[in-house]
Amino acid sequence: MNNRMQSIRVGLFFVLGLALLWVTFESLNGGRVFKQKGYPLVAKFDNLKGLHDGDDILMAGVRIGSVKQTRLKNRQAEAELSIQPEISIPNDAIATVATSSLLGSNHLEVTVGSNGVPFLQPGDEIKTQKTVDMNEVIAKLGSLGDRLEEIATDIGKNLGGGANGNLFTKIDKLVTDNGPKLTDTISNLQDITAKIRNGDGTFGKLVNDSKLHDELLASVGEIKGAASDARTFIANGQSVIDQIKSGKGAVGALVFDGQTGDNIKLTVKNLREVSDKLNNGQGTLGKLINDDSLLRDAQGTMRKVDRAVDGLSDQGPITAVGIAAKSLF
Repeated sequence: MNNRMQSIRVGLFFVLGLALLWVTFESLNGGRVFKQKGYPLVAKFDNLKGLHDGDDILMAGVRIGSVKQTRLKNRQAEAELSIQPEISIPNDAIATVATSSLLGSNHLEVTVGSNGVPFLQPGDEIKTQKTVDMNEVIAKLGSLGDRLEEIATDIGKNLGGGANGNLFTKIDKLVTDNGPKLTDTISNLQDITAKIRNGDGTFGKLVNDSKLHDELLASVGEIKGAASDARTFIANGQSVIDQIKSGKGAVGALVFDGQTGDNIKLTVKNLREVSDKLNNGQGTLGKLINDDSLLRDAQGTMRKVDRAVDGLSDQGPITAVGIAAKSLF
């Protein structure tokens, strides 16, 4: 009986040992007795940040493979990945090293990529992205803490004291030295506000007299109207200038039409020649203006006509004609 119980105990112990071996083997092989074969991919990083062989590869939180091997090649870290055969990864997917837990274990996180793009083929290199290193973050936080401590120390020196005294002492000295000036300033401000409240001065009347306020508003309205008229005048002037520039109208033709300018020049030249001839006594009008003898002859002729007309009143028609001819010639 004792031998039988002992054999049973030994058998149970053997079974328990096999179970422990099975659990250990499962843990070391990622939960699989026989590793499922997958196609390889390569991911290159500046720093694997503690990624080890056998770490999981996750996409959208789902395990799609494992890290088969990590190595250093040409001064660059590489991770050889084993992806499950039924999983297709778009060629724009990005792999990053992510933290699995606070204990420091890591895994490889792969984005799902875009639809309608080609898939990575066995042996291709997947795109990678640098991740934030917690050690660098902690180092930066440490430097930030040192900086904050320096700032706090400076504030403490300014508030608590130093070679030139604390901040409150400086403020007290400033108020003490300028106390009389501040008192006078406050008194002057009180006098000014009292005058304004009583309606004294221009500003006080403006504040208290509604009629003056209305007149001021009316004046402002008139100024706005004048400004509007000025803008209208300027716009009209600009329109006239634009028409002149385009050669429209008499002024535009005078300024921009070459033929009109030539005609004006020719007319002025002709007038100058006529005036020169008149001044020089050339032509009938020039002689009439410059020769006094023609004027005297005309005056003599007119006197003869007057005498002939006076003699016609007492003579007949034939006689009158003869007298007029004799008087004139």
